Amino acid sequence: MSSASAHVIGLISDTHGLLRAQVHQALAGVELILHAGDVGGDEILDELALIAPVHAVYGNTDATSDPRLQPSIELTIGGVSIHVSHGHELGSPTPAKLLERYAADVLVYGHTHQQLIARAGGRLVVNPGAAGARRFKLEPSVARLTIDQGSADVELVPLAG
Repeated sequence: MSSASAHVIGLISDTHGLLRAQVHQALAGVELILHAGDVGGDEILDELALIAPVHAVYGNTDATSDPRLQPSIELTIGGVSIHVSHGHELGSPTPAKLLERYAADVLVYGHTHQQLIARAGGRLVVNPGAAGARRFKLEPSVARLTIDQGSADVELVPLAG
């Protein structure tokens, strides 16, 4: 049960130019959306901004010159530090590689299109999965990160294929 001071953040990645209508329902009520790259165009960011403010990193298929995309995001919400990057900077990203490279409490990445939630030593590694076109027979999804009283929890939200 979350308290009134809980923060809910939407996590999305690998839209590749497709934003499913179900994303509006899946991320309804979040205060912020963090996009972990392979956005696929400004229209995706504009559509997500109808839900909540958006911060996004570029992925390996995005233009690194896009002023709306950053190489990585570092922020602290409710006493919990968050790092967002696409993951391609690590080659083939794994929770172990991310935990070794970045010091944040919560590490958010994309690139692999595979949903993942891993915990290690009180830290959380999250890949919300690919929200765009279905690839590799993987189910599209997003995630909702809840930060409450200094701790973080996450829930994957499947999107209809």
